[in-house]
Amino acid sequence: MSFINDDFLLTGKEAVALYHEYAKDEPILDFHNHLPPDEIAEDRRFANLSEIWLEGDHYKWRAMRANGTPEELVTGDGDPKEKYLAWAATIPHALGNPLYHWTHLELKRCFGIDALLGPDTAEEIWEQANEQLGDPAFSARGMLKRFDVKALCTTDDPADPIVHHEAIANNPEIETGVYPTFRPGKAWGIGLAAPFKQWLEKLGETSGVSISNLDDFISALSKRVEDFHAIGSRISDHSFPYFFCDFPSDEDARRIFQNALEGRNAERPEEEAFGAYVMLQLAKLYAEKGWTMQIHLGPLRNNSSRLIQTFGPDAGTDSIGDWPQAERMGHFLDRLDCENSLPRTIVYNNNPADNFTVATMLGNFQRDVPGKMQFGSGWWHLDQRDGMEEQLKTLSNLGLLSRFVGMLTDSRSFLSFPRHEYFRRILCNLLGTWMKDGFVPDEPEMVGDLVKRICYSNAREYLKLEE
Repeated sequence: MSFINDDFLLTGKEAVALYHEYAKDEPILDFHNHLPPDEIAEDRRFANLSEIWLEGDHYKWRAMRANGTPEELVTGDGDPKEKYLAWAATIPHALGNPLYHWTHLELKRCFGIDALLGPDTAEEIWEQANEQLGDPAFSARGMLKRFDVKALCTTDDPADPIVHHEAIANNPEIETGVYPTFRPGKAWGIGLAAPFKQWLEKLGETSGVSISNLDDFISALSKRVEDFHAIGSRISDHSFPYFFCDFPSDEDARRIFQNALEGRNAERPEEEAFGAYVMLQLAKLYAEKGWTMQIHLGPLRNNSSRLIQTFGPDAGTDSIGDWPQAERMGHFLDRLDCENSLPRTIVYNNNPADNFTVATMLGNFQRDVPGKMQFGSGWWHLDQRDGMEEQLKTLSNLGLLSRFVGMLTDSRSFLSFPRHEYFRRILCNLLGTWMKDGFVPDEPEMVGDLVKRICYSNAREYLKLEE
């Protein structure tokens, strides 16, 4: 029997029935990923397995480093096949790591390959996969169609033009809805004034707003929200170590911004205060537009200065942070709630120690919309079986699991859509175990309907991407 068999991760008849009868055939709405929209617009073809599988994948990079792989074959300019062979040599050591599951799910679902990847099978798998990559069905758009991806949301800097999204929207051959996600992470980067000013110049050109003061800056961001909305976007994305909640006065915000324009680097307290001010303005815009605001909370990024100097950010040197979260989070959400400007919000937590804190805090601000405040799926270091199960258990204990909007890939790879299957199997196994143990009623239709909603329809109704 192959490793990835029909009942993979399913440990009882209840779980098997839930997955195969309710979860398996649901379409995908991937509302947070890092796929490049230009590759979808141009329908990129991939030359080899290394190109489609290893580019930009810092999960794999971390494992390869742990296996002693030279950096030349991780993020360096090594030969593509040699990089692939280094990954093949690493994967047998990854038992228990979700990478082992994802790797073999992707080989099976994308290429129909059942063999376990390792040094002894690497050449055969390389040849089989590369031969299939020559088929147009393995293009960027082909992969979206293969996995029945109804919609996906990429991650987009508001200073960048959205011409590729416009090309996608105007191409009737593209069946998947592809929408930009408003990701203004550089909007409070005043700690380093020079790159911030360069970004401002780019934002001004893209928005058509000449930025000479704080009001101009907010107008430029507002214009880009309008532009994103016009192309179908209904979602933003932000990543913080913790919520910025020391809101400055308008006068202080203007002073901080003017200092940056004059080339003065801000200290951390001023940078956070300015970030709180900008987020307050943006959240109001999101609420007015009916958007969803995503917050990715808690990572400690770019820990290896050596790799930052040689590669740059996103090299796979990020870890879980351990800051206090509750008070800051409460202040931020309460400020917006009191002003009737709190949009639909999804918070993804990176530190499992904060699961109950985040879930209970979100429960304080539920209002009007079913499931308005969402405790997001297990994210980054937590998007593995234990992390996903603990997120699901926390949500069910403290909120309404039936309103959960489900999983996403958070990936840069067109092969990563089987991660939705991975999540669905874990979800069905948890609920099936609860049914078997009598923790929830043994009512397959009732529980199965919940499964279907979490897999797809909750996200469709919540995000309102087609409105």
